[in-house]
Amino acid sequence: MELFEKSSFLPPLAERVRPKNLDEIVGQRHLLSNDSPFRKLVEKRKLHSLIFWGPPGTGKTTLARIIAEMSNANFIPFSAVDTTINEVKRAIKLAEKDLKYYKRQTIIFIDEIHHFNKAQQDALLPYVEKGKIILICATTENPSFEIIPPLLSRLKVYILNPLSIDEIKEILKRAINHPNGLKDFDIEISEEVLEHIAHISNGDARVALNILELATLSSEKDKNGKRIIKIEEIDKLLERKVLHFDKKGEEFYNLISAFIKSVRGSDADAGLYWLARMLEAGCDPLYIARRLIILASEDIGNADPMALVVATSAKEACEFVGMPECSLALAQATIYLALAPKSNAVYLAYNKAKEDALTTYNEPVPLHLRNPVTKLMEKFGYGKDYKYPHNYPEGRVEQDYLPPLLKGKRYYFPTNRGFEGKHYRKKSG
Repeated sequence: MELFEKSSFLPPLAERVRPKNLDEIVGQRHLLSNDSPFRKLVEKRKLHSLIFWGPPGTGKTTLARIIAEMSNANFIPFSAVDTTINEVKRAIKLAEKDLKYYKRQTIIFIDEIHHFNKAQQDALLPYVEKGKIILICATTENPSFEIIPPLLSRLKVYILNPLSIDEIKEILKRAINHPNGLKDFDIEISEEVLEHIAHISNGDARVALNILELATLSSEKDKNGKRIIKIEEIDKLLERKVLHFDKKGEEFYNLISAFIKSVRGSDADAGLYWLARMLEAGCDPLYIARRLIILASEDIGNADPMALVVATSAKEACEFVGMPECSLALAQATIYLALAPKSNAVYLAYNKAKEDALTTYNEPVPLHLRNPVTKLMEKFGYGKDYKYPHNYPEGRVEQDYLPPLLKGKRYYFPTNRGFEGKHYRKKSG
């Protein structure tokens, strides 16, 4: 039987290789390591209603199923996208009977709980409150905004993180060798191809497995009967323009260099172009976000303090929503940083301070700057003659804050650009 004929009778690969126990789950070590409180609760069958919050394909449904299996509880899954609250209520009535007559708990699992409106969520409250069911919910949205406070207060929130490149690769390798996966399909796939799939799946195991299965189904056998999976074929299948580059090679560093220099040079259009080149070639968006954070302090600094806030927010967006959506957050940050006033005064100031710190590290802290925590310290002069700035006009007072050896030394020389020029220049002069 040919590959397509085999596959037509099979569930999707992601379903066929779904983990059956906690040890088979890849990732989420903060929840699943042997000494984690969450794992101990599950193993001891100390079940409670909860919500799994995280991006798609990180194991929310799998965890819910395994918890039910380990607790020997009934498991009734729903998707809030296409389920009415009356359907859930009917399932809850059956759960109540099982608990009353057979002492067996029921886990009601509601995926995409954020699709339930306020009234639908309200209807769940009495059952959760009375402990008639164990409610496990899953959402990709922030529960603080999408779940009504009375219900949220009765659910313990557990965060699931996007899977790393290495974790996605591990999942793909397991699928290739899994007896229910692709073991019988004679696949040959390189580490480079696995990494490519991991990058374009953006932390979503389901997407990665779907790509691998699609590539396998469309591949042709070579003369040795092997099905060789290639990057070019994957990109064609996904209708992607092939822009990939060696992430450890010269071209990668050329692109990031062009990107940073464009933003530093206040060319937003060039910054956007190089950003798109990198992202469409599979560059890790978090790497770009980190470089923007560095640039915000190094090349903008106090000329626009909001630059650091914008860059940090872009990193958080990358961590939470992943690609392709986070590309817009990076584009927004790129434009903001490119058009912000520039200053490297913070960068120069810290390097000068660091140079002195390394050569005068034995200089004691002046007594008046030390905190007299005990009576003995006070007796030895700790804090003596310290001038508390708030006791003086404008909350400022002249006194020596450096070791005597460095008295009068200046490090920070604000520019006259942006916020720095308006607010810092006269104060530091």
